[in-house]
Amino acid sequence: MLDTFLKKELISKFATKEEDTGSVEVQCALITERVKILTKHLNEHKKDFSSRRGLIMLIAKRRKLLNYIKSLSQQRYLDLVSRLGIKK
Repeated sequence: MLDTFLKKELISKFATKEEDTGSVEVQCALITERVKILTKHLNEHKKDFSSRRGLIMLIAKRRKLLNYIKSLSQQRYLDLVSRLGIKK
């Protein structure tokens, strides 16, 4: 799980407005951080299939959000992907 400090830092970094906590950019950033944590966990615990399923579900959720933002604005999508450091 994400600790409070890291979560607030990600929200402030990716927020589009002052009190923004639920925009697509913020949601993708939080999901990406959770994916990184789960990936590290699965490298240590290779037989944890419940966590593997959760990871696959998170990646699918992030992909849906990225597809949504891509349908709104190609430039916002490209900017977000480059800031997150993920593949297109």
